[in-house]
Amino acid sequence: MKAALPVAMLVGALAVPSLASARQVSFETQMSNYGGDGAYVALYLTDNAGRYQRTLWVAGPKAKYHKNLRDWYRAAGGTAKVDGISGASVGAGKTLRVTLDLADTLIDAGYQVHIDTAVEDMKAYPSEVVVPLTISGANKPVSGNGYVKSFRYAL
Repeated sequence: MKAALPVAMLVGALAVPSLASARQVSFETQMSNYGGDGAYVALYLTDNAGRYQRTLWVAGPKAKYHKNLRDWYRAAGGTAKVDGISGASVGAGKTLRVTLDLADTLIDAGYQVHIDTAVEDMKAYPSEVVVPLTISGANKPVSGNGYVKSFRYAL
């Protein structure tokens, strides 16, 4: 029992700095009035070499349609686990808002936020939005080239 206390203290001491080095990042994706069903949307990160790192959020409940989010689906190996990071599809003219804790080491380190979109019986837009995750890019709206009217993030 006495040996467990120093181990627990060490684990706690190591955990505190990692919690302190994360911040809440809010992502806001405003959809255009494209006139179709709800859009499936994947938000994900790539590193400075363009390699997939992590899925941030997936909007769209039916896994069988995730393959239409082509760049994300391919990068994630077609088997990305989205439990706890998914929700309903996003309707035309609606806004998807997601707030997550991200490590400070991801900011200004060459990471990029990607957004893939797809709508049933309409065109899919892989990597419709690609923006660097930087302090200087925060709160600056970016237009998509498909269903995304604008996207921005706040640190």
